Amino acid sequence: MNLTLNRNVLVDMFGATEGLGLRVKQAALVVVGIAVLALAAKIKVPVPGSPVMMSMGTFAVLSVGAAFGARLGLVTMLGWMLVGMLGFDVFQSSTADLNGLEYMMGGTGGYLVGYVLATVALGVLARAGWDRTAPKMAGAMLLGNVLIYVPGLIWLGMLYGWDKPILQWGLTPFLLGDAVKLALAAMILPAIWKMVGRARG
Repeated sequence: MNLTLNRNVLVDMFGATEGLGLRVKQAALVVVGIAVLALAAKIKVPVPGSPVMMSMGTFAVLSVGAAFGARLGLVTMLGWMLVGMLGFDVFQSSTADLNGLEYMMGGTGGYLVGYVLATVALGVLARAGWDRTAPKMAGAMLLGNVLIYVPGLIWLGMLYGWDKPILQWGLTPFLLGDAVKLALAAMILPAIWKMVGRARG
């Protein structure tokens, strides 16, 4: 797949583009991104028979990757994880009693690794312009979900044993919800680009 990575991502379209102003903008975006990831992680729905709950976390992760680009998206993702590692309740199922590294090494540990991979991938694809049209954005979201699920499922199997119903715990209950989130992102991000184009037209 030949990618030409010379397109702007959404955050390039407003504010400063160089110097101190750019650094201030990037710092502010990281803080906002961490807050969005933390809030989205807490919008969750229990899934019967699975130790992992469905949340808007994947939607936020993939959207941040696409809107911020690979580099700033990765910094934001690592910042969010650092905040969680320090014991703050920013993860999907973290609590006052279960947080920090103890939580991160639990059932969701592999998905957190997947979040990093997916953020970078969505950022790269956005630089190639995949966030401009619904079909390409849907494809990017699908790839992002694969990158989240693969390490997530591998980690669940290593943690709980491959004799357990790993796919029933960590994949099949979430497919419908992920399809809905994929469709939302495929519509929302290209629509934002169209609005940006009209505003600058």
